[in-house]
Amino acid sequence: MGWMNDTLDYFSHDPVHRKYEHNKLTFSLLYAFTENFLLPFSHDEVVHGKNSLLHKMPGDTWQQFANLRLLFAYQCAHPGKKLLFMGQEIAQRREWSEARSLDWHLLQHDSHRGIQRLVGDLNRLYAAEPALHQVEFDWHGFEWIDANDADNSVLSFIRRGKKPEDLIIAILNATPVVREGYRLGVPQSGFYSEIMNTDAAHYGGSNVGNLGGQQAADHPAQGRPQSLVLTLPPLAAVYLKWNPQS
Repeated sequence: MGWMNDTLDYFSHDPVHRKYEHNKLTFSLLYAFTENFLLPFSHDEVVHGKNSLLHKMPGDTWQQFANLRLLFAYQCAHPGKKLLFMGQEIAQRREWSEARSLDWHLLQHDSHRGIQRLVGDLNRLYAAEPALHQVEFDWHGFEWIDANDADNSVLSFIRRGKKPEDLIIAILNATPVVREGYRLGVPQSGFYSEIMNTDAAHYGGSNVGNLGGQQAADHPAQGRPQSLVLTLPPLAAVYLKWNPQS
């Protein structure tokens, strides 16, 4: 619940102010491996005047949906098991109520179908990729690349499975600014495939990305021997999967 409260507090801030709240997203990793945690966006956060997840997000309608996609991808990449509450997977606009059904009619709109597609794809990716689910309660499954880029409101970290070749990098850009030429240190040479981009047009985003991935270059960055030069899409998360044979 501490993770949920910190995370929702961070996302409720306008992106221009998020650099001052950066520790809300990094604090959870100080205690993430002291217990086996579940990461919920729970029932009591979307009732009794607290508003739906979508309407907790700042900005215009496009930014609200982009923020929600970023939120779900951050939850998926963070160590710990995941839990959404009913209606969140379609970006329900109204608060939840036991007196009526979910607002399934919202799926006539592309933006809501985009959220539904994203949640489905994140679930499938989480199940399919050992790096995202095998080592969730131990430091061996997580490593920061850069936890301190508050000025750009960017977070980057590594998730690892039990095998050395199971490695995924998650990069989150919590501002509506496209960050071109963003150099990111990576732990190994090889090709890094872009396996998730929440800004994809398929999800309702602006389709900014990295053309499927990038080969690491022998250019040190952030204390690592190789690096990538990425385009970070606005209010979006990107997952990169390491392909050691490339």
